[in-house]
Amino acid sequence: MKILLTGVTGYIGKRLLPYLIESDHEVSCLVRDPRRISSEVREHSKVKIIQADLLDQKSLEKIPKNIDVAYYFVHSMGGTNSKFDELERKSAQNFVSALDQTNAKQIIYLSGIINEENNLSKHLTSRLNVEKILNEAKANTTILRAAIIIGSGSGSFEIIRDLAEKLPVMIAPKWLKTKCQPIAIRNVIDYLLGVINKEDTFNKIFDIGGPDILTYKEMLMQYAEVRGLKRFILSVPFLSPRLSSYWLYFVTSTNFSLARSLVDSMKNEVVGTNFEIEKIVQTNILGYKEAIRKAFNMIESNKVASSWIDSAITGSLNQNFLDKVEVPKYGCLTDEQRVNLSEKVESVKSKIWEIGGKTGWYFWNWAWEIRGIADKFVGGVGLRRGRRSPTELKPGDALDFWRVIYANEKIGRLILYAEMKLPGEAWLEFNVENSQLIQKATFRPNGILGRIYWYVLLPIHKIMFKGMAIKIAT
Repeated sequence: MKILLTGVTGYIGKRLLPYLIESDHEVSCLVRDPRRISSEVREHSKVKIIQADLLDQKSLEKIPKNIDVAYYFVHSMGGTNSKFDELERKSAQNFVSALDQTNAKQIIYLSGIINEENNLSKHLTSRLNVEKILNEAKANTTILRAAIIIGSGSGSFEIIRDLAEKLPVMIAPKWLKTKCQPIAIRNVIDYLLGVINKEDTFNKIFDIGGPDILTYKEMLMQYAEVRGLKRFILSVPFLSPRLSSYWLYFVTSTNFSLARSLVDSMKNEVVGTNFEIEKIVQTNILGYKEAIRKAFNMIESNKVASSWIDSAITGSLNQNFLDKVEVPKYGCLTDEQRVNLSEKVESVKSKIWEIGGKTGWYFWNWAWEIRGIADKFVGGVGLRRGRRSPTELKPGDALDFWRVIYANEKIGRLILYAEMKLPGEAWLEFNVENSQLIQKATFRPNGILGRIYWYVLLPIHKIMFKGMAIKIAT
């Protein structure tokens, strides 16, 4: 069949695409920046890349007319725009208008479980509004509603992981008593594939969930049990939503906007009631603990296909951040280190491609940690985002408080752009050339404050950057 896939650079879209290709579907991927799609996908015979923006109605005229099924995976959870609900409404309306000009028979939308419509969070309210807009399309709609999705790289899983792994004792807010019905990413994918062109699912809404109904506290404790950790959680009533948001922000890898959205949504119980989908799509429903074990199997085998941290909304950049690949030369302050290689070129390239995350930055890791903590205190992303894979880097990947802008391991060139809070812009480049490592930090200051920042830290940067270059090259 001919499939239109939106949200292809997001967590779900990136996971679903390989299965669509494997099922011999022809997939048109709608994306704002094709550079965020890997070359393997762009060059696949079953894939067509459509550069368009759902907020730009005219750009959607590029959508092929012979579409059979369309997936809608667009939302702004954690975005910094306070009017995200208006953007989501406009995106959905533009999508419906464009799809009505095609032969599409079905729209498949992954939404959130809604138990009550009167006291919903702003994000769940927006999801519900998007459902209503999609239902106005000429095509039939199939809406799957899920709560927390458990899988390697999913936002919910990684936040649970952060909390349980890092805090032996937690003083937690009262929303930890709210009930939820988590579902494994494997089952989500099965359902998304299984409803394709199934008339029994047309113009219907289904809840999808695992067999376990748990409070958030129980999810944390069961995670700890699977990991062999002893944890103690004390729930207290005096942590306001704002304080709870700061608690999540400082302890986990989330940004404050996402933390606030999560806390706001966690007041709502998300337990499914309509599971008629199980009669239509057959899948081996995984329990919560089994989903965690499978997630760690993927992590330990370095097979994390997509991660929520790579979304642009987890950082400070807009969706066109890959335009930063052109490192400026004028009006900038730089630190350049050149070190002759005493190791094999391939070994040095491997070191560069493994930088950050659990590997660290090779020299003065404690200084990088302090900078990450300081960044969190001024509203930045800090170091906790880590990286999707311990050995693989692709343009668009988050890397601690950097974003990968260019990555070509074959020639040994990597460019990172800073997402930490700075009075200016910063790039960090690595280039293996003529048996030499060229490492260059570039800073474009924003006024006098930016220049003061650079020169105050210059002695520290000189030691840190030189030490890092030597460690990588020798």
